[in-house]
Amino acid sequence: MSRTLGTVVRGVRAPIFREGDDLVAITVDTVLKALEENGIEAHDKDVVAVTESIVARAQGNYATVDQIAKDVTAKTGGKTVGVTFPILSRNRFSLLLQGIAKGVEKVVLMLSYPADEVGNHLVSLDQLDEAGIDPWNDVLDLQRFRAAFGSVIHPFTGVDYVDYYKGIIESAGAEAEIVFANRVQTILNYTDTVICCDIHSRFRSKRLLKAAGAKLVLGLDDLLTSSVDGSGYNEQYGLLGSNKADEERIKLFPRDTMALAEALGRRMSQATGKQIEAMVYGDGAFKDPAGKIWELADPVVSPGFTAGLVGTPNELKLKYLADQEFSELSGDALQEAISRKIREKDASVSLVGKMDSEGTTPRNLTDLIGSLCDLTSGSGDKGTPIIYLQGYFDNYTNE
Repeated sequence: MSRTLGTVVRGVRAPIFREGDDLVAITVDTVLKALEENGIEAHDKDVVAVTESIVARAQGNYATVDQIAKDVTAKTGGKTVGVTFPILSRNRFSLLLQGIAKGVEKVVLMLSYPADEVGNHLVSLDQLDEAGIDPWNDVLDLQRFRAAFGSVIHPFTGVDYVDYYKGIIESAGAEAEIVFANRVQTILNYTDTVICCDIHSRFRSKRLLKAAGAKLVLGLDDLLTSSVDGSGYNEQYGLLGSNKADEERIKLFPRDTMALAEALGRRMSQATGKQIEAMVYGDGAFKDPAGKIWELADPVVSPGFTAGLVGTPNELKLKYLADQEFSELSGDALQEAISRKIREKDASVSLVGKMDSEGTTPRNLTDLIGSLCDLTSGSGDKGTPIIYLQGYFDNYTNE
């Protein structure tokens, strides 16, 4: 072990991307300039990653509230629609709700409680206990919710999301009814036409509703799957993964990201003479221990990546080897024994279920790397929508 640095992740400052920009060319030029200016040498299995936001912006993948409303009317009939389990987010859901409400006569909004799907809390578990309410069995209308909990202000945003969402619906010209429940089938007591707004549990919600006799079941991933009056769209994810762009438009999750990642990896490899992997990343998949928010509001962490990023880690647990298998060794002898064990590891044989890999992270590489990228780039004014990683696939024996 002569090299003292392992994985290094760098945020690369980039120009502000605009619609129509050649994202691959600009990214390659930006990264190569950064490497040269900082005396960084590219290596095989380096990873260059770009955030989904700049991909969608370069593609011009936008839609207006009116275009959402037109699609909702066409697909639901525009009467009474149940809207189930949306997340509590001004950025992620406010314009979607406005578009839905603008396309129908009445919205029955069913919120999960005590928290939404990604961990934003309306109320705490302690408050439920004090009120004697069972969230798995009790269905609350707005009056009962207010009687039990009063006005509930989100601690980070300062927003009462119940009032906020109700106001959006009514301002769009629709009647609003608010329900609090955790069994998706409950919505069928109010309407048989439903838009499921959950993200990661949407397939189950749709299945349960259809089995319970719903007349029409859509998800956010079934809206804007094709262009409406010239709008952007996403064939696979529809409105999932969208963000507020301005007061009238959303930016959708980008399209064709696998092809873009492959093109980016190919161009970087040609330019450096090394095998460079590439990916498009969105939200990371991690949970904040204080706010309880599970970050992943996108449908996936990475919608596009090169083949070298497929798979899961196949690693030995060093502390297990040090504490168990080689507990009698120390110093250089311990270092050499562990290094030999790693070198003898057969990369083609999975270590799943083996004690000497117990405790290693059982997640997809794209989720791990994408989460690392998201944490590095942040979501504010760092100006680093491009991430360059080195040494991620190294181990203790690499010089």
